[in-house]
Amino acid sequence: MRIIHCADLHLDSAMTSNLSPEKARERKGELLNAFNRMVNYAATNGVGAVIIAGDLFDTKKVSLTARNAVKNAIESNPEIRFYYLQGNHDAGSFLDSFNMLPENLKLFDDDWKVYCEGENGRICIYGMELNGGRPVDWYNRLITDPDKINIVVLHGQESEAKTKDKTEIIPFSELRNKNIDYLALGHIHSFKKAKLDGRGIFCYPGCLEGRGFDEPGEHGFVMLEINEENGEIRAEFISNAERRMYIVEADITDCMTTEEISAKSERVLKEKNIEPKHMVKLVLTGETDVNCEKDIPFIETRFRNSFYVFKVSDATKLRVDPEEYIRDESLKGEFVRTVLNAADLSDEERAEIIRCGINALKGEEIQL
Repeated sequence: MRIIHCADLHLDSAMTSNLSPEKARERKGELLNAFNRMVNYAATNGVGAVIIAGDLFDTKKVSLTARNAVKNAIESNPEIRFYYLQGNHDAGSFLDSFNMLPENLKLFDDDWKVYCEGENGRICIYGMELNGGRPVDWYNRLITDPDKINIVVLHGQESEAKTKDKTEIIPFSELRNKNIDYLALGHIHSFKKAKLDGRGIFCYPGCLEGRGFDEPGEHGFVMLEINEENGEIRAEFISNAERRMYIVEADITDCMTTEEISAKSERVLKEKNIEPKHMVKLVLTGETDVNCEKDIPFIETRFRNSFYVFKVSDATKLRVDPEEYIRDESLKGEFVRTVLNAADLSDEERAEIIRCGINALKGEEIQL
């Protein structure tokens, strides 16, 4: 049997980070398109079930567009069962759009619920929503059949330690040796798969589309190929995103001007061979001289039309040799010595103050 495992779709996310209002609206639609693309993949590849491990939506208030798109996808594919476990961003308002829940939409609540799939019901899908009033001993209440193929669905942060608070912490140590073959998780926005114990594995599929530069790399869902005869599960990541976020580093240690920095950045970007439809954050690294002329807004403007989104982040450190200013009787020398001797400043603060001060002394515009 084939089952798709996805999570953290965050449909209806505002998408305003790093985007203009027009592109934010476009990206909002692309999130919905990613969901529909996944469902179409399921319909054309013989997938019997789709597990949504939390955060289908981004906020409590769901737009009619998003609500109707998801509702239509479920109702138009009655041969696919949709197992929807709500995460910390979901609030149930989407479910109110149904006069009657379709038979192929399966839900979970705050105690363990199990559904059976496959021939003779050998594939068991367990799930519990950890938001709010879960039992204190919720992991002890999970009872599985060792002769079945057991899939457990949860939404939360992995942890090897027990916790007394009410955050969505999943203590793996309490879930080991419970005959779990596949622990289908949501909450972490990047793909991760590893052994749970001697029998099973756990997996975070990540989100279908990256929404910001804190979510770089490939995004998509996981396809499970389940052999019902021997219980073997093969989990394969399927890339599904329309666009990707790239973080590209350029070491500008030897650069002294904006033109040199731009030229170095262009060489680095060409080496990456990134398609124009993607989003790029260029991170400038290395150590720059005190007299380095560096215009970040100009660099952003230079590459702005080369990618869907382009942003520059300055992570360079200022190279200051105190020996150069010991006998410098100029105003610049006195200023640099004063800042270097300030005990209550961090190295980063000293470097930024020196950079701004020297630019001011040279009569240049100060970029904060």
